[in-house]
Amino acid sequence: MKTESVLALEAQLRVLARRVRRAVADRAAALDPAVGEVGYAVADHLFRHGDLRQRDLVCMLAIEKAAVSRSVTQLVDLGLATRVGDPDDGRGHVVALTPAGRERLEAVVRARRAEFAAKLAGWDDDELDAFVAMLERYNTSLEA
Repeated sequence: MKTESVLALEAQLRVLARRVRRAVADRAAALDPAVGEVGYAVADHLFRHGDLRQRDLVCMLAIEKAAVSRSVTQLVDLGLATRVGDPDDGRGHVVALTPAGRERLEAVVRARRAEFAAKLAGWDDDELDAFVAMLERYNTSLEA
């Protein structure tokens, strides 16, 4: 493996990381100006996976328990989520999006998909599929 290639990869990953952070912050603000990146991650996870126990959110997102708890409290206070006692574990809570939270997140997701479509308009399906496959391979190698 060439050193130049590894350095170029590192540089591109730094650019990507900055852009992803900015995009997540923008999406969080679109959901509600008070919501931060962790809150957006929690809401997005609930949107994609349905109601979840709070401790499962912590594990799935690999974010500190206290940060998830603060974010869930904020989403509840904003009327975007509910938190009720876990019927299977009296010590835990189940978190769910409210209809208003789901509706607002659907709008954010629609905007996100439209943005992706616009930015990738010059890519053909084979290029996009190859890029996705390489990202999956890279992410898998990071977990090994």
